[in-house]
Amino acid sequence: MTTLQGRRIVLGVTGGIAAYKAIELCRRLVDAGAHVAPILTEGALHFVGETTFSALASERVQTSLWEEESPIPHTRLGQGADLIVVAPATARSIAAYAHGLSDDLLTATLIATRAPVIVCPAMHTEMWEHPAVQDNLELLRSRGVIIVPPAEGRLAGGDVGTGRLAEPETILAEVERILAAEQDLAGVRVLVTAGGTREAIDSVRVITNRSSGKQGHAVADEAASRGALVTLVTTVDRPTPPGAQVIRVSSAAEMEAAVMPIAAEQDVIVMAAAVADFRPAVVVDRKLKKNEFGEGGSPQILLEPTHDFLVDLGERKPAGQVLVGFAAETDDVVDNAKAKLARKRLDLIVANDVGAARCGFEHDTNAVVLIRADGMHQDVPLSDKRTIARAILDSIAALRASV
Repeated sequence: MTTLQGRRIVLGVTGGIAAYKAIELCRRLVDAGAHVAPILTEGALHFVGETTFSALASERVQTSLWEEESPIPHTRLGQGADLIVVAPATARSIAAYAHGLSDDLLTATLIATRAPVIVCPAMHTEMWEHPAVQDNLELLRSRGVIIVPPAEGRLAGGDVGTGRLAEPETILAEVERILAAEQDLAGVRVLVTAGGTREAIDSVRVITNRSSGKQGHAVADEAASRGALVTLVTTVDRPTPPGAQVIRVSSAAEMEAAVMPIAAEQDVIVMAAAVADFRPAVVVDRKLKKNEFGEGGSPQILLEPTHDFLVDLGERKPAGQVLVGFAAETDDVVDNAKAKLARKRLDLIVANDVGAARCGFEHDTNAVVLIRADGMHQDVPLSDKRTIARAILDSIAALRASV
C-alpha cells in the first residue's frame, strides 16, 4: 500500500498554459492510489477540457458553485479532502486565495478546508518576481500553505526564466512527503501551552507580557495536522485546531491548575506559554482609585514569585514523555537556554532572541535554536511561525523515535 492509497486529493487547475501538465499529475496521483477530485476554473477551461480530467480522475470535474445537486459543493470537497493541490496556480488565483475572495468553486473550497494545501505557481518571470505576487505567497506561507516554487526554463512565448510549473514528479513527491509526515504523530497525546499569563492587580488591571500566543497555537495546529491528540491550554483568543481539547486560562496559577492534573498522561508537553515570573502579592477585588496610591498617584505594588511548575513537570516526568520548554532571551541566548534545559530537566528547549528584528513576541516570524538534552543543536532561520512549529515537531518526533 502506498502513502497515497485511499487518500482524497482535490486537484485544482487554474487558467495558465501549464494546465496541460496537470493532466499528467492527475494520472500519477490516481496511479498511486489516490482518490482525485478535480476542480477546473473558468480560465482553466480555455486550456484543457473537462472530458480529459473526468476520464482520468476518480470523479467528474467540478467547475461551478452552482452546477452540483448539493448546494454547498465547496464544503463537501473541502471537508472531505486529505490534501488540496493547486497546479498550476496563477497570480490571480494566488491573490484570491491569500485575500479570501471566494468567487469561484476552487477558492471557496480552499477557504472551506482544514486539510494541507500545496500551491504550485506558474507564470511569466516578470509576474513571478512582482512584489504583489511574492507578498501574497508569503502570506499563504505564514498560514501553513506549502509552496512548490516554479522551475527555470522555457516559457510560453519563447522566453527563458523562472516561472515554469514544477514537473509532475516533483509535485507528486511533495504530496507524498506531506501525507507521510502528516500522520507521524497519529494518536500521540500532545499538550501545548500558549500565550502570556495575566496576573491581576485589582479587578481591572493586570501585569502581563507581550506574548501573542501565535507560536504556541502554531505548534498546536501543526501537531493536530500530524494526527496528534492535542490539548491546548491558552490565554489568548485565537483560532484553535479542529478536534483539540481547548482549556482557556488567564493566570499562571490557572495554567498550573489546568496542566498538572493531566500532565502524566501526556506523551509530549510543549510549554510555549510565556508564564509570568512574578505576580502581585495582594489582589484587590475592586478597581483601585488613583488617590489610593498615595501622594502623586504612584502605586506601590509588592510582587511575589509565581510557582515555576515547569520544574515540577521535569521532576515528575514519566518514562518516555518528551518535555519541551522555551527560552525567550535577549542576552547570551544559547548559554541561558542550556542552563534552563539542565535546571528544569527538559528534553528539548526552543531558544530565541526576542530582541532581534522580526523575532519572538507579537511577530508572525521567528528564528530559533533547538537544543536537545543530548547536546544536539539545530538553527532554524527566520521563518513564519508555522515553519518554526514544524521544525519543533520534527525534533520531537525524532526524540520519540530514538527512545
